[in-house]
Amino acid sequence: MSGQKPSLRSDDSAQSRFQVDVVMEASSAAPGPAPPSAPASTDGSRPPEESKGRFRVVGFIDPGAMDIGLPPDVSHEPDTAKSDSVSLHSTGTGHTHISDSHSNTYYMRTFGHNTIDAVPNIDFYRQTAAPFGEKLTRPSLSELHDELDKEPFEDGLANGEEPSAAEEAAALAAKEAKGGTVKFGWVKGVLIRCMLNIWGVMLFIRMSWIVGQAGIGLTIAIILMATVVTTITGLSTSAIATNGFVRGGGAYYLISRSLGPEFGGSIGLIFAFANAVAVAMYVVGFAETVVELLNDVDALMTDELNDIRIVGTLTIILLLGISVAGMEWEAKAQIVLLVILLAAIVNFFFGSFMPSESKEPKGFFGYHTAILLENFGPEFRDGETFFSVFAIFFPAATGILAGANISGDLTDPQSAIPKGTLLAILITGLTYVAVAISAGSCIVRDATGDQNDTVSPTVNCTDAACTLGYDFSICKEGGCPFGLMNDFQVMSLVSAFGPLITAGIFSATLSSALASLVSAPKVFQALCKDNIYPGLGMFAKGYGRNNEPLRGYVLTFCIGLAFILIADLNIIAPIISNFFLASYALINFSVFHASLASSPGWRPSFKYYNMWVSLAGAILCCVVMFVINWWAALVTLLIVLALYIYVSYKKPDVNWGSSTQALIYNQALTHCLNLTGVEDHVKNFRPQCLVLAGYPNARPALLQLVNSFTKNVSLMVCSHVRTVSRRSNFRELYQDYARCQRYLNKKRIKAFYAPVFSDNLRHGAQLLLQAVGLGRLKPNTLVMGFKNNWSDGNMRDVENYINTIHDAFDLLFGVVILRLQEGLDISHIQGQDELLSSHEKPPVITKDVLISVVPAKDSDSDSCPSKTTSNQSSPLITRETKSPLSLTDQRLLESSQQFKKKQGKGTIDVWWLFDDGGLTLLIPYLLTNRSKWGDCRIRVFIGGKINRIDHDRRAMATLLSRFRIDFSDINVLGDINTKPKKHNKLTFKELIEPYRLKEDDMEQEAAERLKAQEPWRITDNELELYKAKTNRQIRLNELLKEHSSTAKLIVMSMPLARKGTVSSALYMCWLETLSKGLPPLLLVRGNHQSVLTFYS
Repeated sequence: MSGQKPSLRSDDSAQSRFQVDVVMEASSAAPGPAPPSAPASTDGSRPPEESKGRFRVVGFIDPGAMDIGLPPDVSHEPDTAKSDSVSLHSTGTGHTHISDSHSNTYYMRTFGHNTIDAVPNIDFYRQTAAPFGEKLTRPSLSELHDELDKEPFEDGLANGEEPSAAEEAAALAAKEAKGGTVKFGWVKGVLIRCMLNIWGVMLFIRMSWIVGQAGIGLTIAIILMATVVTTITGLSTSAIATNGFVRGGGAYYLISRSLGPEFGGSIGLIFAFANAVAVAMYVVGFAETVVELLNDVDALMTDELNDIRIVGTLTIILLLGISVAGMEWEAKAQIVLLVILLAAIVNFFFGSFMPSESKEPKGFFGYHTAILLENFGPEFRDGETFFSVFAIFFPAATGILAGANISGDLTDPQSAIPKGTLLAILITGLTYVAVAISAGSCIVRDATGDQNDTVSPTVNCTDAACTLGYDFSICKEGGCPFGLMNDFQVMSLVSAFGPLITAGIFSATLSSALASLVSAPKVFQALCKDNIYPGLGMFAKGYGRNNEPLRGYVLTFCIGLAFILIADLNIIAPIISNFFLASYALINFSVFHASLASSPGWRPSFKYYNMWVSLAGAILCCVVMFVINWWAALVTLLIVLALYIYVSYKKPDVNWGSSTQALIYNQALTHCLNLTGVEDHVKNFRPQCLVLAGYPNARPALLQLVNSFTKNVSLMVCSHVRTVSRRSNFRELYQDYARCQRYLNKKRIKAFYAPVFSDNLRHGAQLLLQAVGLGRLKPNTLVMGFKNNWSDGNMRDVENYINTIHDAFDLLFGVVILRLQEGLDISHIQGQDELLSSHEKPPVITKDVLISVVPAKDSDSDSCPSKTTSNQSSPLITRETKSPLSLTDQRLLESSQQFKKKQGKGTIDVWWLFDDGGLTLLIPYLLTNRSKWGDCRIRVFIGGKINRIDHDRRAMATLLSRFRIDFSDINVLGDINTKPKKHNKLTFKELIEPYRLKEDDMEQEAAERLKAQEPWRITDNELELYKAKTNRQIRLNELLKEHSSTAKLIVMSMPLARKGTVSSALYMCWLETLSKGLPPLLLVRGNHQSVLTFYS
């Protein structure tokens, strides 16, 4: 890294840089006169002898500033100096700094150019991969706030730093390349595409039949119903599209960024597939029309079915070629098709005003009131109903997302999508209504086509055709080939030039096929870029100026070709319509959900939407799905549900700020506030644990055991007291927080990570005990690891450790201490490699072992395991030897994983010697409810009298049965108060010997002074006073070894020590004596408030 640090660029950034000058260490400054001045060069160069100094932000170097008459050795101090005074001072480097920000003409320049602190700029808010504009980063808080003599940017490059020259060149090249991309406005990109997609083949070959079945009135109702659904969806699409920058991906992008990857990933896949199959649908429609024309002139190549396959294959190859040629060619093709389609529609309306006698036998008479009135009402035939006719029409109204699907190719998606989509819905809706009224006003429902079927005086005829001179009453018996009900090509009959309608049919099918062929790869590419489904990343690659998804085109071509070869889409067609409707439903639901979540980030500039209207639109879409085809709707919902479950299970590592996150936050906040108004009840008690675990991977056994009885049941906070001798680095604490929480999530440990800086364990624990939690979600149980090597360390640490227990009891916390004979802390073995994210991990070479450099320290203290100093944050890679770990460390590693596996058959021995409210019994019960501990049975041990053993056993059995806690056995110990073995008493005496005060061997004043300096010292009076309690701990250890040496876990009432009376050393010796040489042991002491009840 060079000495020159580029500044944040503003509009004249080419002339503005802030200089990073070198300031010599204070220790290197020799007394005497200052060294001669060195002129400050505008390119930031400095004398070579200064290269050993530390970097310091000095100020902006601006060529224009050199014209204000300053001496050559004067540079400008940024506004970190006082702004109200003027002072000149030397830094020892020959540079004089001006500390005034008002009295000099340099500071009279435009605000924002004379300070490191940047003014608001849109480029600061761009994402890293912004397609438009350049991503800039504002100065970080540390650059503006940290002391100048501090080593800047300890963690690498600063957040506000500009890229290097090579990076700038690469960015410029990329920007120039982007300058050649093809972008579309709202007319060419959205309006035309949507109209072409909505104006499908239905307009020409099914609209007349719908009018014949439903009548003009109900046909308009059908069109309006479909338009209401699409309009509401269009409004919702506009709202989402204007709530921030929209990239490529269409419906998938809109839904995934609003509702999250679960909904977005599921709907994106089926939406892309639906578009791919829709290509086949439209191409087959085109091929069928071509084959009919060939059949009319007796020019079939083989038979009708195979001819459809041949024509369809050739057509999709041609469309693929147009698409691969680039978006510009595709857009030009769409314009040509639009012109043909508009000409066909205009041709129909002109023809409707040009009746001829030759067309009258086929049912076309021109506009007549009698025909209008007769065709106004419905006349359903062949089992058709209003909803069945609606189901046939509705696919003609789809296609409103054709513009949104190419959102990445629009110049301004936020403006183009609302304008183009809504205007397309309006124009196409009016067109459908106009065609329905026109066809129903000038064509009768049935006609024979025979010129001789004129009205006879002897026949009583009342139809509209009779008033116009024709009698088509024979058609009531069926079999007539003409009229609205019978002739799908009746629009060709009405039009001024028949072949133009055929061209319109070709245009409608090909334009829709082309739009779908472009949409499917674009949506699929966006889906693959987000890596929602592993294995599909190869389709994310783009080519050329427009980042064309060529691989996606080929995949879409293959899917479309497969369905074209089937040549029968009667079954798949309703599923495709339902796929589109499912997308519409989710878009509407997205707007409702985002509005309901009330996230500050939901600020669409399009204001013409309503959350309840969007919800109604979502419900309407679901209703229409079942109206069109109920079984297809069920299939669609099952597919969406299956994909949703899959994505939820995989939990892709993305964070898009979805409304789902916002709603979860709202619900969590609401529930937390509601809980504060409810008093605690014993039936709802949960052991909410504050675990003093240090780094999460330092004591895995402790976290795994606590997680076993708190997971999905109660709160667990993995707390970490960072004891530091140097100045606290809060930035490092923040970085560790994110890394450690990520580790807990990866290991599926349901816990929060809560670090705190403190000078010792006790003060840090006091902060955590008082501050951690929110309302009722507040810990009530302190969980610690036993301090295994306490006798080898500083007794002040033992004093803090014991006082932490006292503090917990003072705050009415329960206390749980876990002891494993091998110990808990494995940080000195495995280092912190598991806490590193993927980009932070060093490359691991084959047969290399990651071993962190950590000095010897207290095995189970809460000190930082790998970052006690700033230069210990990275593990070293050392060559593996034959025995990389000692036998002790191997046993420690094995022991640390013992609670991760299933425990198998065995017992959990509960030594419930003192009634603490029931916590000692509740924890083993919660453990046995877990699958890992499900095969273990609870054995209860209680103290009693020899002559009342049976009575005490029955009383305990009654109590346990009322608590509804299963147990396998109850043991009453009548020999607890028996004197312990002599050699065990001698062992305890040897244990306490180094910590005795021995006040009888010194003067009273000296003894009191020593006791004040070392309060953990054990007095002779204290030993005599608690002799019986000491013997009880020794005896209990003998009984534990006798009865519970094979238990999977021992849960035992923890002895209490009266604060201020029992010294820390004596209490620690009790705990040591009680728990040594045993299987995993939990010492538990509740806060003596009931946590169990037998009342309902």
